[in-house]
Amino acid sequence: MRGEQGDVRSGLTHVPGAFLGDVVSVELPPLRAEVSAGEPIGLVESSTTVFELLSPLSGIVVDVNPAAGSAPRKVTEDPYGEGWLLSIRPSAPGELEELLTAGEYARFVGEE
Repeated sequence: MRGEQGDVRSGLTHVPGAFLGDVVSVELPPLRAEVSAGEPIGLVESSTTVFELLSPLSGIVVDVNPAAGSAPRKVTEDPYGEGWLLSIRPSAPGELEELLTAGEYARFVGEE
């Protein structure tokens, strides 16, 4: 989701959330951390697994959702609302064009 200054809000979608079970903890990078597309930026631990979060694009972390740490179940219970993870200010605008739109993602996972 794009913000007013071009910041991109990121999180999990409902697809991996359906397989995770209860999320018990989330580790995210600190504010102002530099992140690179495709590189690890945190961890999600659920009742069934632990997995690395990968950055969707390169940039600077400008916001982190406090609910992800204090109420980690929101990550899968409300992934498109209160369960967002972080916002990144892109440093490589061309990477934005490589991200899927909501419609493209729905087709990719077979929902359309």
